[in-house]
Amino acid sequence: MRRDKVHTKPQRLRELIAKRTVVLPGAFNALTAIQIERAGFDACYVSGAALAAARGLPDIGLLSMTEVLADAATIANAVTIPAVADVDTGFGPPLSVMRTIREFEQAGLAGIQLEDQEIPKKCGHLPGKRLVSTQEMVAKVRAAVEARRDPDFVIVARTDARAVEGLDAAVQRARAYVEAGADAIFPEALESADEFRRFAEQMAEAGIKIPLVANMTEFGKTPYLSVGAFEELGYRLVLFPVSTLRVATKAIETLLLELKTLGSQRDSLNRMHTRQQLYELLRYTEYEQRERLFRPGDHESQI
Repeated sequence: MRRDKVHTKPQRLRELIAKRTVVLPGAFNALTAIQIERAGFDACYVSGAALAAARGLPDIGLLSMTEVLADAATIANAVTIPAVADVDTGFGPPLSVMRTIREFEQAGLAGIQLEDQEIPKKCGHLPGKRLVSTQEMVAKVRAAVEARRDPDFVIVARTDARAVEGLDAAVQRARAYVEAGADAIFPEALESADEFRRFAEQMAEAGIKIPLVANMTEFGKTPYLSVGAFEELGYRLVLFPVSTLRVATKAIETLLLELKTLGSQRDSLNRMHTRQQLYELLRYTEYEQRERLFRPGDHESQI
């Protein structure tokens, strides 16, 4: 009997990137990831900033590898689409990076993003960032590549050099990271469409054809470019890392203000999922059907 080939999530992510520019909305918990999948997106992104915020912390490297791994695994396993996790600096030197890669791969992620900031790191669009040397980041990338067991597991190398050393230095670092084995390059916090174009052109001039990643975060240094614009500029993955979290926190703030002022949630009902809509999102009926299979007596009646 013929069987269709089963694709792993890393394989699926690579296939998507080969076909078109992939949009990765940020998932800060499993429910958000389910919504992203239900909306028709092909992949999602697990932002370190969003995970930290969901735990009530700023994005300054306060979460441990264990905490990020737990949240990322829950997100990745809630959906069938590939998820890419932000592991910041890899949680330490090369040997720590190796452990990080193995843990995240085993947890069901399709890939990770590793950056070249010093510990403690900062949000990529804030001032005062400090970088490790190119050689240190190269060692981390090499360690990541060496550690993965699945060759399709995607290693994204991010450079924050634009804000610290300039665009040309970002290109030079990116080339070194590619030579070390990175599967994709993420130039963080570029400040214009022209900079994105120049970065892509200089990479191409060096004979580098691996996918490029664009971060379309809000209220940062990057102008609001559309996915189509990024595609024309040569970028194959576009991240919207904290968009869902920002919308959610604003909506909650509005509800709480109304509840505090009016003493009722009635005026917010039209902005809520109904009970039935939420149950559909959570596949409540599907779980009920599974549960009935294991009720005492039901199994025997079906034999």
